[in-house]
Amino acid sequence: MVTVPRLTKRVVDDSKPRSSAYFIWCSDLQGFGCRVHPTGKRVYYVDYRNAGGARKRMKIGDHGKITTDEARKMALATLGGVVKGDDPLTERTTRRESITVKELCADYMAAAEKGLIFGKKRRPKKPSTISQDHARIDRHIVPLLGKKLVKELTRADVAKFIRDVTTGKTALDLPSDKPRGRVIVRGGAGTAARAANFLGAVLTWAVHEGIIDSNPAHGVKRQADQKRTRRLTPDEYRALGNALRQAEDEMATWQGVAGARLITLTGCRLGEIAKLRWSEVDEAAGCFRLQDTKEGASTRPMGRAVFDILAGVDRVDGSPYVLPAVRGTGAYGGLTGFFEKVAARAGLQGVTPHTMRHSFASTAADLGFAESTIAAMLGHAAGSVTARYVHHLDAVLIAAADRVAARISAMLDGREAEIVNIADRRTEPGR
Repeated sequence: MVTVPRLTKRVVDDSKPRSSAYFIWCSDLQGFGCRVHPTGKRVYYVDYRNAGGARKRMKIGDHGKITTDEARKMALATLGGVVKGDDPLTERTTRRESITVKELCADYMAAAEKGLIFGKKRRPKKPSTISQDHARIDRHIVPLLGKKLVKELTRADVAKFIRDVTTGKTALDLPSDKPRGRVIVRGGAGTAARAANFLGAVLTWAVHEGIIDSNPAHGVKRQADQKRTRRLTPDEYRALGNALRQAEDEMATWQGVAGARLITLTGCRLGEIAKLRWSEVDEAAGCFRLQDTKEGASTRPMGRAVFDILAGVDRVDGSPYVLPAVRGTGAYGGLTGFFEKVAARAGLQGVTPHTMRHSFASTAADLGFAESTIAAMLGHAAGSVTARYVHHLDAVLIAAADRVAARISAMLDGREAEIVNIADRRTEPGR
């Protein structure tokens, strides 16, 4: 046991693991301490005596998941309750015995919104991911499992949950809060797999929090979340190009036309185009410097055809977005619906904005580019191009983006692709 005048982050970080676990206690706040394990794990605790005089020791949280200051505040609140006659450990144990799946999900999301639940690359979950998590809880988990006690949840319950979501038991179609908007929830194997994977993550967190001893979602068979393999043929690209030209002739929303073309020629995700800002467009370097993507900040090489489209887009005063909202401020929100209508007009079945991303990658593969080059153009985590490392893109990547965009642009127009010479592009005026 070690006693220090005040338990701080530096004290905890500098503590050395020993052959057996030991406590560092804080003199400044009696009962507040940190246990250092031989593995190097550090856990905050609070010690107190209840109204009956019995000594209790309650875990507050792991160092790293909560800060020392947060742990101190929690310990202070706990000890304050003890002075009033509370017995926090007993109350926590009782709640853990009676906590429902709905309550567990609420606790998990509260931790996620405080940045205590990590996503990719050990970073706190992004707001968009948290929003998706809320949707899975509200639309699938709570309706089917919300009233069940977590400690009584079984593998059979999880298996039935997957079957029910797959068969559409939670499907619905209701008006949303947005004008003319709707909330459409569909079932299917992919939806069920994603909902079950998220439920498994929540239950793993419950294990780490000491609420349950094991995760009942582990080992439950589920259909793999199918990867989309649909890609456009040259004839389908030509049909899409015709539909886009018809939309232009009919004076359709210009944001939709430009957005659909950009999705088709860039390989970007729909959200990356819908919320693209002019500050992220670096024509001189031949790239987009996206600040917020699924993989974090990302630099993407872009073909000349992309900048030709942007040259025809007028900037709207006061808006930072390439595709500003039709009415009001913000980004254009109708790109998904517009693309669906254009695809339907072109007679394309099962074609979504993500299909264009896959088709972009497939076209690049047809042209002979390596997986690493394709990954860099798409902004995959495995790709070598990220804003953190790259300021001036490799000429090979820009040439690759030029060739892919030129090939797709040609297919949209029903003509042979123009092969862009990288040296010619570097000497163009304004580049």
